[in-house]
Amino acid sequence: MTIIYLMRHSEPLNVDYINTFDDIRVQNEKKILSVLGEDLAKKVSCSDVFANIDCVYSSNYVRAMSTAKYVADKNNLKINIVDDLGERKFGVLSYDEIPNDFVRRQFFDDNYKIGTGESQSEVRNRVYSSIVDILNSNRDKKSVVVSHSTAMSYLFKMLCVVSIVNDNIKYVFNDKAFFEGNFDYCETFKLCFDDNNNLIDICNVNVKD
Repeated sequence: MTIIYLMRHSEPLNVDYINTFDDIRVQNEKKILSVLGEDLAKKVSCSDVFANIDCVYSSNYVRAMSTAKYVADKNNLKINIVDDLGERKFGVLSYDEIPNDFVRRQFFDDNYKIGTGESQSEVRNRVYSSIVDILNSNRDKKSVVVSHSTAMSYLFKMLCVVSIVNDNIKYVFNDKAFFEGNFDYCETFKLCFDDNNNLIDICNVNVKD
């Protein structure tokens, strides 16, 4: 059995970009962790869940790498950076160009996108492809993968049954609800795969106590 602990990054610093030539994709990639975010990432790295980890992977976003570094350091490992684990790309230059109904519409429409951005299916396929590569390279090992909430949610739409109940997103695998609501910072899920890369179990694990 191969195990992946899929974690959302820790809390980023809330900043306003003024007089910058960077589009929102670059701005998003550059966001650093807040002081609380650094503290949280350091705290969760001490969880027993992350003891004896074999590999650590992260998206190329600064906040993800800054979260992964603590787990990597605890286990004396390097971080493997995978661009395709990154967050959805909006495809416009500024947040003002994003329609008010964008998030909800994209959640329900696999192919909806704006500008030169990504659709749900495109995000899901690249993240899943990265997960498969990690599985193939780490058979019977335990890996930590630090990614992003939307990317994770879209991946789960491939692996699980995902629906909206009372305005909360509900996640179900093998007729068992394993999470409901929005992913908190450092929210972590344990995914267990067989030798054919089939998901055989998934659960939400507590790494904050």
